[in-house]
Amino acid sequence: MSTELAAVERAWVTTSPALDCSVETVICIPSFRRPKHLRLTLESVAAQSTERGFAVVVVENDAARCESAPVAAEFLNSGRLRGICIVEPRQGNCQAINAAFETALEAFPNAKNFLMIDDDEVAAPDWLGRMVQAAETSGADIIGGPVWPDFDDKHKGGLKRHPAFAPAYHASGPVPVIYGCGNCLIRRVVFERLGSPAFDLRFNFLGGGDHDFFVRARRAGFRFFWVTEATISETVPSTRTNLGWIVRRGLRIGAINYHIERKAAQTVWSRAAVKAKMFCLVPFSLYRFTRIVLREHQAVIAMHPMVVAIGSALAVLGIEPQPYAASKIAS
Repeated sequence: MSTELAAVERAWVTTSPALDCSVETVICIPSFRRPKHLRLTLESVAAQSTERGFAVVVVENDAARCESAPVAAEFLNSGRLRGICIVEPRQGNCQAINAAFETALEAFPNAKNFLMIDDDEVAAPDWLGRMVQAAETSGADIIGGPVWPDFDDKHKGGLKRHPAFAPAYHASGPVPVIYGCGNCLIRRVVFERLGSPAFDLRFNFLGGGDHDFFVRARRAGFRFFWVTEATISETVPSTRTNLGWIVRRGLRIGAINYHIERKAAQTVWSRAAVKAKMFCLVPFSLYRFTRIVLREHQAVIAMHPMVVAIGSALAVLGIEPQPYAASKIAS
């Protein structure tokens, strides 16, 4: 669907007074049914210790309830933040993120840096400065940083090492790719080359549109850089630390991996090879389970490769979760 048509269907909520559309940096914040935490997110963005001018684009993705829009409007109308709030009526993870980036690209034609933070995250005061500085000094096209879990259940601290919660890298510098957009900076040229919509709507309810986007960026020759010091914390409720949620997360990652590899397969034979690979990963994951459990002494961490492998195999059969459908998301 074209950007022009999408813009017609979106509703403009508010724009901050005296908005400077010449800023070079825009922070995009998609939001869905988390108004209380969105306030914490916006507080952290407003508290950034930087002299760099920036704007925000907040996307309300629940057109029926619109609980987040009034929170964003409060910050924008009071002047605590400068930017735009819109409503994207088409629900889904990729729809909301595309709406944020497309609005930012159009409304701020001089912007070079487009960052994203989720509405359940809180940025460190120096986050923005470190991310933009890394983009300027490294020459990379995409910057990533760690998202550290902040567990509501403090007894779950051991899960920080679980792949579902642990950052992908632990040292600053060039990296082959990043996997999530919850703490990222993307240069305008990336969007221009990869086209619109940036995030593939086939991942709209499954998730993984960010992983797919970054894989396509890598194939297009864009460079990635990691900034360990540009930290964001993510609130993790107790509902996301029980065994059922962790298993479903692993199954989802497996399904995402399958769909990304299948997209890249251009022939019947290569697609068949991808399917065969997904099934072969299941027995191999037993070996990985043994190695990890001996190292970590936690079965819940060691079982992750097995669950991911099973998720990939199930996706080949057409069985996969849809966690970003509205019916699956609790208020």
